[in-house]
Amino acid sequence: KAALVGLSFSGAIGLTFLLLGCALEQYGVYWPLFVLIFYILSPIPTFISRRLSDDSDAASNACRELACFFTTGIVVSAFGLPIILARVALIQWGACGLVMAGNAVIFLTILGFFLVFGGGDEFSWEQW
Repeated sequence: KAALVGLSFSGAIGLTFLLLGCALEQYGVYWPLFVLIFYILSPIPTFISRRLSDDSDAASNACRELACFFTTGIVVSAFGLPIILARVALIQWGACGLVMAGNAVIFLTILGFFLVFGGGDEFSWEQW
């Protein structure tokens, strides 16, 4: 239960950074909220690969490696979007920094979710 509370708290901190990068008076532009799409998309390849792959103990599994590749692309895109928005002057660099901090916290939270609830025990995300 403590892990779930910790993950919830860190997720709230990450979203706070994201919203501060959008809603502070000196920034006031909501374009960085498009990274929410990447937050939603990032765990999907892993969910699919764990569902489709067999439970063999092979060191290399093509389905999981493809999922890691897609997940890496999604995460890199989430970090690239605020940089591109700042380079074309749609957002300020301070907002970009806050969004990047929020990205780091949120993606570490998602990673923590998979590490805590990724086992095959009775309290697992697979039952959802």
